Amino acid sequence: MAPAPERAAAEPARPGGKRRAWDEIPRWQIYVPLTIYLLFTLIPFYWILLFALRPAGSTSLVPWPMTFEHFEKVWTERSFGTYFTNSVYVGLATLVLTTVIALAGGYALARFDFRLKRGFMLALLCSQFVPGALLLVPLFQIFANLRMINSLGSVVIAETVFQLPLSMILISGFIRNVPYSLEEAAWVDGCNRLTGFRIVVLPLLRPGLIAVGSFAFVHAWNHFLFALMFLSDQGKQTIPVGLNTLMSSDSVDLGALAAGGIIAAVPVVIVFAFIQKWLITGFSAGAVKG
Repeated sequence: MAPAPERAAAEPARPGGKRRAWDEIPRWQIYVPLTIYLLFTLIPFYWILLFALRPAGSTSLVPWPMTFEHFEKVWTERSFGTYFTNSVYVGLATLVLTTVIALAGGYALARFDFRLKRGFMLALLCSQFVPGALLLVPLFQIFANLRMINSLGSVVIAETVFQLPLSMILISGFIRNVPYSLEEAAWVDGCNRLTGFRIVVLPLLRPGLIAVGSFAFVHAWNHFLFALMFLSDQGKQTIPVGLNTLMSSDSVDLGALAAGGIIAAVPVVIVFAFIQKWLITGFSAGAVKG
C-alpha cells in the first residue's frame, strides 16, 4: 500500500509559497477565547433587556410575557422624553461647534508655521491629562458671571471646550494627509485659499470629520458631570442625570433603570451602526502623517 501523502503536500500552495502564521493555529484556540469574550460582553446586555422587558416582580430568566410598562413609565412619569430632547440638543450643538472650530484650528496647525507652534501642540496634548472635575470651579464662575447657569448653552460650551484639543489634533493629522499640491493647483486655477479649501480639501476630510463629530456627540451624550453641576432645573436635565434620578438611597427601580439605560444606549448604537465605516477610515487616516 502506498504511503499517505503528507498533509502539507496535500494543501494547496499559497501565492508566493508562503504560509501565514495563523494557518498553524488550531481553530479552537481562536474560537474559544472569542466565545468567552462575547459571553462576558453580551450577558450584561441581556441582563439589562431582561429587567426592562419582564414584568415587575418577576424572577424569570426569559422576558416572557414581555411588557413595555417600564419604558412607558420612564418616558412619561420620569420625564425621559424631556431628558432625551435635551440630550439630543446638547449632543448636536457640541458636534457642530467642535467640528467647525477644530476644523479651523486644525487647518492652521497643519498648513501654517508660527511661533510657539510646538508649544501650542504640547499644550493641547497636556490638556488631555486634565480631568473634567478640575474645570468645574472656573467654568462655574465664568458661567455665573455670564448668567448662563441652568442653561443648556453652558453645557454645550463646556463640552466643546473639553473636546476641542483632541479634535483639533486629529483634524490637523487628517489635513496633513491631503497633499498641499492640490490646494496650490486650485490657487493656480483662480481660487482663493478659502474657496480652494472648500472645493478641494473639505470633501477629502469627510471620514475625519465624521470620526471627530461622532466622538464629540457620543461624549456629550454620555457625559454626566457638566450637566449635573450647571443645570438645576429638572426640565433641562439630560439623560445621564435622568438615570441618576432613578436611584435613591433606600431603593432602586431596576426595571425603570434598565429601560432608561436602553433608551440612552439605543441612539448611540444606531449612530455607530451607520457611520462605522467612516469612523474606522477617519481614525486610521489621522493616525499617520502622509
